[in-house]
Amino acid sequence: MARLWRCGEELGDAARQQERHYELLSELQALVKALPSSCQQRLSYTILSDLALALLDGTVFEIVQGLLEIQHLTEKNLYNQRLKLHNEHRVLKQEMFHKHKEAQQSCKPHNLPLLRAAQQREMETVEQRIRDEQRMMDEKIVLELDQKVVDQQSTLEKAGVSGFYITTNPQELTLQMNLLELIRKLQQKETQPEKAFS
Repeated sequence: MARLWRCGEELGDAARQQERHYELLSELQALVKALPSSCQQRLSYTILSDLALALLDGTVFEIVQGLLEIQHLTEKNLYNQRLKLHNEHRVLKQEMFHKHKEAQQSCKPHNLPLLRAAQQREMETVEQRIRDEQRMMDEKIVLELDQKVVDQQSTLEKAGVSGFYITTNPQELTLQMNLLELIRKLQQKETQPEKAFS
């Protein structure tokens, strides 16, 4: 008797899982309609069905939320690093301007052309250093953001989310971004009823 009851319970669980799968698939299909037609064509029924299966237990929603938080923290940190460098450069240029102004004020008139030429060369050297440091900072930022994309792709691939694997192909990246957007929108839809009751 207990064995029969367990079988009935398992069938009920399977039916609930199947119903939930169809519900998620239907919601995904509705969300896809809002995407550009070129993206819609790439998101086949199979991809959406596999995505709905991956979303069944809610783990992928948590993973995506965690990845999003890590990305925001990384972006904020990189922005602050760039802002700090920019401020350091601004202070450096102000200090040099004041130093040059003081030197010109205490300079004898006949030496002024030589002093201004030397100051111009010094300013050009500093400007070049600033450009180089900004370029290096920007390259570092791009590399770090690219690494975050690879980390996200790898994490979602390991979680079994259809369409995710490590790639730099722009079309595949666009597809993955659309899949992430679908997951995020579906997650927002899923959490809205909870907010209404709290």
